[in-house]
Amino acid sequence: MQSVLNVDLKREFMNRGFSRRSFGRIAAMVGGGVAAMPFFNEPALAQLSRVEAPPDSVFINSNENPMGPCPEAREACASMIPFGGRYRFGEGDKVRSILAEQEGLAKDHVQIFPGSSAPLHQAVIAFTSPSKPFVAGDPGYEAGGRAAGYIGAKVVSIPLVKDKGYAHDVRAMAAVENAGLIYICNPNNPTGTLTPKEDIEWLIANKPAGAIVMIDEAYTHISGAEFHSPAVAADKDVIILRTFSKIYGMAGLRAGAALARPDLLQKLSIYSHTSMLPITGMAAASASLQVKDLVPTRRRIIAEVRQDTFNFLERKRFSYVPSVSNCFMVDVKRDPRPVIAGLVKEKVVIGRVWPSWPTHVRVTVGTKEEMLKFQAAFAKVMA
Repeated sequence: MQSVLNVDLKREFMNRGFSRRSFGRIAAMVGGGVAAMPFFNEPALAQLSRVEAPPDSVFINSNENPMGPCPEAREACASMIPFGGRYRFGEGDKVRSILAEQEGLAKDHVQIFPGSSAPLHQAVIAFTSPSKPFVAGDPGYEAGGRAAGYIGAKVVSIPLVKDKGYAHDVRAMAAVENAGLIYICNPNNPTGTLTPKEDIEWLIANKPAGAIVMIDEAYTHISGAEFHSPAVAADKDVIILRTFSKIYGMAGLRAGAALARPDLLQKLSIYSHTSMLPITGMAAASASLQVKDLVPTRRRIIAEVRQDTFNFLERKRFSYVPSVSNCFMVDVKRDPRPVIAGLVKEKVVIGRVWPSWPTHVRVTVGTKEEMLKFQAAFAKVMA
């Protein structure tokens, strides 16, 4: 493949303070494709929660949606199989048009990706450096910080605010000098907690000059919170990430989007080596967007199962962090590793541990039946 990083870009990276070694990593990553690099994609991050267990176990460890694609999406996906020998670039453009119309945006403010990991990592490359930090909440989704560390950019982790329901500390984030990319996953992964809209709007208005605010709305559909598309429509220094992996149940089909001003999307595109999108995932995404009652129905189902699990935890007096997402954190008040191993013996697989919260484990909200199995196994192991 012809080198993506030309002389001008190389000079630009050196001026941003990258070492030759870091530049070499960036060049190799872009030349080979971001998704091809170690841990530089969403499924690879999910591997952090992977545990060897019998195939008939309950897997509530990777924030997947056990409902899977809706019937309309499955039908659309199947209809693409006969065209598997074609590129059919128009399928991605169809998703772009529908999403832009629904969000009240011009088409040039929307770019479609196979999932939302690629634009996250491309933004890290585009906007961070040794002198322009990547800023994120802690505990939080690790992909952006890992990408920044890999290319030699500085990472600043800001603890969530306990007294505000474990929201992001937007004032501390805005105080980071010369920040390059400020990342907010809302609701947050792994805590499932929400940062108020007014806090995020304050951050956008008061961020360091030149910084980009990235709002990952992977779980926003589940919470029912307002989206931040109006900030994109107003041409703010904002990039919004969307994915079809969560509420739409399409983690394995790979579909996502970035919403931003055209000049910001262009900066991401520099580090993307292909425009090819999986036609099955695109067809399923288009169909999902057009099912009017899909999101509210699934939101209600997830909320009911989540609340039933919280009721169990309260009855048993287990400590947990209230969540509005499809995952939550439980404080086992001990080394979690024996708890995780004990649950595997009961054929229940839960998520991983974050270093800043060393006694907490993340649990994904599964089906009603799966969570009943979790409740029984968890009570047994904790006893």
